Amino acid sequence: GINAEYGDLIMMEVNAKNEKSDNKAIMVFVLLTILFTVVMSLVSINRKSAVMVPGLDARTWKVNDTIDLWVNKIVSDETQLPYRYHDLPVCKPSKNERESESLGEKILGDTIEKSTYRLRVGVNESCLTLCEKVLNAKNIENLKSKIIDEYRIIWLLDRLPAAYIVGRPEHNKSVVGFPLGDKKLNDKDKEAIILFNHHDITVQYNRVGFDWQIIFFAVNPRSIQRSGNSDCSSGSPIDLNSKLDNINVTWTYSVYWIETPTPWTQRWEKYLTVDGFSNVHWFSILNSLMIVLFLSGMVAMILMRTLHADLRRYNNKDNEDPDETGWKLVYGDVFRPPTRRMLLSALVGSGVQVGGMSMVVMAFAVLGFLSPANRGGLLTAILFMFVWMSVFGGYFSTRVYKNLGGENWKKNAICTIFFFPGIIFGVFFVLSWFLWSSHASTGVSSGTFISLVALWFCISGPLSYFSSYFAWGKAVDKQPVRTNQIPRQIPNQVWYMHPIFSILMGGILPFGAVFIELYFILTSLWLHQFYYLFGFLFLVYLILILTCIEISIVMCYFQLCAEDYQWWWRSYLTSAASAFYMFLYTIFYFFTRLHISHFVSVVLYFGYSFMMCFAFFVITGS
Repeated sequence: GINAEYGDLIMMEVNAKNEKSDNKAIMVFVLLTILFTVVMSLVSINRKSAVMVPGLDARTWKVNDTIDLWVNKIVSDETQLPYRYHDLPVCKPSKNERESESLGEKILGDTIEKSTYRLRVGVNESCLTLCEKVLNAKNIENLKSKIIDEYRIIWLLDRLPAAYIVGRPEHNKSVVGFPLGDKKLNDKDKEAIILFNHHDITVQYNRVGFDWQIIFFAVNPRSIQRSGNSDCSSGSPIDLNSKLDNINVTWTYSVYWIETPTPWTQRWEKYLTVDGFSNVHWFSILNSLMIVLFLSGMVAMILMRTLHADLRRYNNKDNEDPDETGWKLVYGDVFRPPTRRMLLSALVGSGVQVGGMSMVVMAFAVLGFLSPANRGGLLTAILFMFVWMSVFGGYFSTRVYKNLGGENWKKNAICTIFFFPGIIFGVFFVLSWFLWSSHASTGVSSGTFISLVALWFCISGPLSYFSSYFAWGKAVDKQPVRTNQIPRQIPNQVWYMHPIFSILMGGILPFGAVFIELYFILTSLWLHQFYYLFGFLFLVYLILILTCIEISIVMCYFQLCAEDYQWWWRSYLTSAASAFYMFLYTIFYFFTRLHISHFVSVVLYFGYSFMMCFAFFVITGS
């Protein structure tokens, strides 16, 4: 019996050593992965172009090859409601040909259709007639409303979107999409709604031997009322206010080819411009990162010095005062399970799931797999990584729930599967209903909804449930002290230790780590610009995680020193409160940067902002 017991002890020790070695191997792998991604982030920051997509080769053309021009949608910063280009009274092909769309493209409303425009490589052509249209009253009102709302047209040529050059020649910049029309005063000082019916298409190319590569694609629209066989060099503009019905419009275009020394690997540089982007932007981000790093170091140093001082005082044998004070008084209640532990566990699991998804997606973006050339790739990657990360969400939710003394793991697993995704899906469904009522192209079809539900119920749900089953079978962590049967009475707290005040104060620092980058993310989302600073974003994300950890530890320590042992929810909400400041910032951005007046557009903005802030809430809290 003694030998058997001794053998069991030896086996337990061997298993413990193996488990420690496995944990060390996992930690080394994670640290190496993070280090590699940080290095790639620094490389991408110093790299001027991030457009090389693995698996996406340069396409070459021969002289006189015919290139099809594809049309996508029309967008507006005023309404945020995109529509199909062919919903306008424009020239349409007899047969509707569409590119296959990814799940992300369908949700974003990208409808790539072949147009009637044809370009011949290396051949300059002037004033080609596309078709003639007679606009009725309904067509006129449709075009007038779109021009008043400042809609822009998105065309595609060799995967490049049509650019529109704005600003002075020495300080110009490229804006994705060109205007459908313009508003101005006519000769009689009355408002004229001008329709652009002629398009000057400029294609910049680079030669590689006898092959041509398309580098840049810009469109300059004009309004020309043609009469007879007149050319497109001049003519009176088409005023949609001039007649109520039967306006004759001739759609024409010209093509100009210009050689450029820019290589194909840098052809996205002219598109990757952000409003307000300059050297000051880079300095502001670096300055913000350094400030957050400095504050994080100060917080950690203060925490360690305070703890060491307390430990020295408690362990001092010559201390004449035997009374215990501060956090040591609540050692018998500090591990008392909180109220609503199942909800807390579900939030922690959802935060791990969303946080892991964000980490992996940003790593792929830093490596160049999610370039702007891959339309809808970012959203598709977010959806699929969220589904697969449900393995970690279910596992950590159940682990937390079991450590808190929970007994019904199945109910906890179901709560984790449905709580966060259910809220996001419910808000998304309501917003889609508004989009359907507005006939916008971003109105998700029933087939896309079925695909999302299938991903949720057939893949994400089972993965989360089985990982919860696996986590429930593992032993819980043994608490270092035993919890008292009778809860200790919490003394009255000073005003600055009130839960609401302390939570709101704790959320300021994590928000300060991201608010500068948040401006550029919102600009790319709502002003239809490309976001490509994923190297900076990944570094900011890592600093955000460190800041959340440190501020939660500090505020939790102050709370325990005040003999308040109800720290579980407070530790979660302290850093999660940064989502509240993020939502306030989205309100500030709405009133200072956007000019949205339509009711549906306002609902869309704040609906999507709520979804983004809720995801940020569970990430920072976890």
